[in-house]
Amino acid sequence: MHKKVLIISHSGDLHADLVEAILAARGHAPFRIDLDAFPRDYQLCQRLLDGRASARLRHLPEGDWLDLQQVGAVWLRKAADYAYASADLTQQERAYAQLETEQAIFSVLYGLDCYWLSHPLALRGAQWKGEQLARAARMGFRVPATVITNVPDDVRAFRAAVNGPIIFKSMSTPSLAAEAVEEADRVSAGIGTTIVDDAMLDSLDAVSELSCQFQEYIAKQYELRVTVIGKRLFAARLYSQDDARTAIDSRDMSAPIRYEACTLPAEIEQRCLAFVHSYGLEYGALDLIVTPDGEYVFLENNPVGQFLYVQQLVPALPLLESVADTLIEGALCHSQT
Repeated sequence: MHKKVLIISHSGDLHADLVEAILAARGHAPFRIDLDAFPRDYQLCQRLLDGRASARLRHLPEGDWLDLQQVGAVWLRKAADYAYASADLTQQERAYAQLETEQAIFSVLYGLDCYWLSHPLALRGAQWKGEQLARAARMGFRVPATVITNVPDDVRAFRAAVNGPIIFKSMSTPSLAAEAVEEADRVSAGIGTTIVDDAMLDSLDAVSELSCQFQEYIAKQYELRVTVIGKRLFAARLYSQDDARTAIDSRDMSAPIRYEACTLPAEIEQRCLAFVHSYGLEYGALDLIVTPDGEYVFLENNPVGQFLYVQQLVPALPLLESVADTLIEGALCHSQT
């Protein structure tokens, strides 16, 4: 009997829905934890008796128990806020419940001997954008000249040293955390990658509030979204310069720019794979640009980055199927141990 695939995400994750359907069609129906319904709709029990650990998990609407020792692969897809049976928890009660829930679920998950796509410790270590740039440079990528600082004069000096346009780019989220607060409390819908003009240079004192990232602006011929899934790599070319809305920041999905599958030079492909795997990751969504002179420039890696939109725009790239295949292979490998 082959071991199970466990998917951890939230109930609104279409990526997880589609991969779950593919797994089921291939005879590997997964067990799924939707964190936005956990622990409300689940029961979890971990035991340590006579030096032996065991754990089981039950999804209450379905009723079946899962012996977590039978898990051969875990896809840690997306986080979400936990849900509790009581809707009237005080602020302190909810804060404590979240801490205890985290202890309970990850005490079990961290102990699993299985394949991870990707392990939470690897994800934690791979998310820091400044460290990514330094690592990419050590591994042979060209990276943009960058300053991350809360000293306004550092930005002015950086602008003078670059002797050309510079950009502001959020390190965490371009939404400026709008999704983390109620709609009535939002003061901004976000800011994409932005050329720093003279007016912004005159307002740099605001930088002293918190560290911000500024980079040299590098002219683009086109951009690349490189998706690494296990040992597989898929590259999509984005013609971001075809539309003014995406010329600086290609994440504006209102612009109907062209996407197409492409093949990377072998050296760049191996460098992308090595970069992702250097963190112990089994998944990565890398953003690169190619300059008018044909030089490849690393921008960032998204350890749990979205990929469904890439497959929708470039159906030739079987990303959903590759995730399913990788999870099945991981589970089968651990079924033999």
